[in-house]
Amino acid sequence: MSDSKRRGWSWRVAAMATALGFCLAGATPLAAAHRAKENEAFGVAHARAPRARDLGVPFEGRPGANDAITDVKGVEVGYTTLISGSGKLVVGKGPVRTGVTAILPRGEDFHHPVFAGFFSQNGNGEMTGIHWVKESGFLEGPIMITNTHSVGVVRDAVIAWEMKHGATQYPWSLPVVAETWDGWLNDINGFHVKPADAWHAIETARGGPVAEGNVGGGTGMVCFGFKGGTGTASRVLPASEGGYTVGVLVQCNTGSRRELRIGGVAVGKHVNFPEPYARLVPPQEYDTGSIIIVIATDAPLVAGELDRLCKRATLGLGRVGGTSGDGSGDLFVSFSTANRDADPARGHDQLTAGGAPSPVNVRMLPNWAMDPLFGATIEATEEAIVNAMIGARTMTGIDGHTVYALPRRLVKRLMHEKHAPAPW
Repeated sequence: MSDSKRRGWSWRVAAMATALGFCLAGATPLAAAHRAKENEAFGVAHARAPRARDLGVPFEGRPGANDAITDVKGVEVGYTTLISGSGKLVVGKGPVRTGVTAILPRGEDFHHPVFAGFFSQNGNGEMTGIHWVKESGFLEGPIMITNTHSVGVVRDAVIAWEMKHGATQYPWSLPVVAETWDGWLNDINGFHVKPADAWHAIETARGGPVAEGNVGGGTGMVCFGFKGGTGTASRVLPASEGGYTVGVLVQCNTGSRRELRIGGVAVGKHVNFPEPYARLVPPQEYDTGSIIIVIATDAPLVAGELDRLCKRATLGLGRVGGTSGDGSGDLFVSFSTANRDADPARGHDQLTAGGAPSPVNVRMLPNWAMDPLFGATIEATEEAIVNAMIGARTMTGIDGHTVYALPRRLVKRLMHEKHAPAPW
């Protein structure tokens, strides 16, 4: 976003840096009266946190400079992270462990929609605005992710923001807002996400490195029986395959511990931490929760091709052990930043001399050229999910519910045992 907008929020970052970093890193709740709001796209709490590759996880493919969705030029990510209170649940007061994530396909440019696709692997979830994306083939505006019971307020806030800033082609808006459930740790029925939180996530979005784990909409999430949240990764194709970039961001709140696979190792079976949701479902039995997967690329793809790209995210989820259980809302959306002028706003400059609409020129890859993009999507999805767990920290929320982080030392040891070169 613009420097003036960033400066407008800079006092929040400076004031909250120490307190929020302590809370996210050590899982110790802030005072109940304290409301922490911070853009952590470059967050102090997670900017230097280890990632899966640092622990020796052997992913395939070549990542981009940041190994993040922002490696697709123009894409920006912003967060609002809300953490406050501790102890017994008091609906409306807390504890609060939630937030909002904003993904801006073209940054501040909301006037040039992107070709977009969608796939529902399992529909026990919500993603607003997707009917028009499917009908038109275009996404206009940001993609927002929050908790299940805050979808409405975030949707309305995006509309208000767009109308204030003249950021729509039409006099209406159908924002894309997705969700996963954080009610194991968060006072989800207290409705703590406010319109200002959605605005903050949008206005502080930026490119570059992206924080992971307990941030934004992913703050209170659980993934494969461990602390989950937000994760990201990217892949860059070789020049012989077009040199295109694919970036993925996930809000991961899915899976069962017994099914978790990292680098081919059943990591969850090596851990005896107490199981989340043990009072809701039999422990270690079911794929519980949801996952939102956002896929960005600079490859010139049109809507049908982007639908196909979304479907490949399922294979990345399967690589880490996801089975898309009945209660899992596994919803995937994709977009291409190519073809900037494919859907111009109606105006006199779009009319021929005779008053008829002028056609637009669109570039697209042929279907037979998409295989490398399919592979890149699978690889980046797998890594983004693991990064979400590696970036997360142990967190205690409502009624003393504690969700433990995936032990990094254990992962590093298991990767070494499995993948270390054999001695001569």
